[in-house]
Amino acid sequence: MSKVNIQEKFQLFNDHWSPKIIGELNGQHLKLAKVQGELVWHDHAKEDELFLVYKGIFCLDFRDGTTVELHPGEFHIVPKGVEHRPWTKGGGEVWLMLIEPAGIKHTGEVMDEKTVETYDWI
Repeated sequence: MSKVNIQEKFQLFNDHWSPKIIGELNGQHLKLAKVQGELVWHDHAKEDELFLVYKGIFCLDFRDGTTVELHPGEFHIVPKGVEHRPWTKGGGEVWLMLIEPAGIKHTGEVMDEKTVETYDWI
């Protein structure tokens, strides 16, 4: 195993809402994603999900009406079973690291045009 440069990995792709796997640790995938706009409301019935922002302003809406706003260097863990809608503030591009169980479905049980079923390793 060699070291991984996250900034270099972000330079390898430009597609939005299509996470790329950069590592695996104890059954957890470390993924990078570039996102812009919003994703569909969804939850993950059995998995927690961590969002860590590298660039831009990333928001998570919750059904109770709250919104969490994340800036570079900040993260938030969405507990399993909590419905959420990710989106980017001002429509700008956001760079994220996701840490979540291997095999997690991108949009939970919701199928959408942005749903990713197979993740690429980079």
